[in-house]
Amino acid sequence: MKNSATNKVRIGAGAWRSRIIRFPDVDGLRPTPDRVRATVFNWLGQSLTGKVCLDAFAGSGVLGFEAASRGAENVFMCESNVLAVKALRENVALLQASRCHIVAKDVLLWLKNPPTVFDVVFCDPPYDAGLIEPLLRAIARHLAPTGVIYLEAGEPFGNVSIIGENYEVLKSSKAGAIHFGLLRLKATG
Repeated sequence: MKNSATNKVRIGAGAWRSRIIRFPDVDGLRPTPDRVRATVFNWLGQSLTGKVCLDAFAGSGVLGFEAASRGAENVFMCESNVLAVKALRENVALLQASRCHIVAKDVLLWLKNPPTVFDVVFCDPPYDAGLIEPLLRAIARHLAPTGVIYLEAGEPFGNVSIIGENYEVLKSSKAGAIHFGLLRLKATG
């Protein structure tokens, strides 16, 4: 693992505020930038106490670690890249992050039978992989009634073609080339 500035990221708030986590050089792995994370956690509320979270494409794990740092009860971090999983495990040990659970598996396969429902899902898939639609379909069955999904994409997703008809955008913004926002399932009935 490199020790360069491009391969480490700082946790912004909570119990592990200012702690550094490191991650490997992996194609497509791009931690959510500090200012985007600050916005997202402002939207979610500064405390995630008691929440169950899923970091669907964990990569560096910064979103999941940030959630645990802010009091999330459990954070499941799904990642299929072997090098990224190794780094996630090292960071869990470094932080003594007992509420962070590494799932070394493709998230779509894992979601066929996850152990719980989720209050918050962080979804930052590789932009060109076409994974947003399948993930949103899969997670719908496992999202708490008041649950939200943080979505990050390389294009605007405020249209039905990307997020589907079952979701609504609660908040959205853009930072550089990153489009991000909070979604929830539309009320039925």
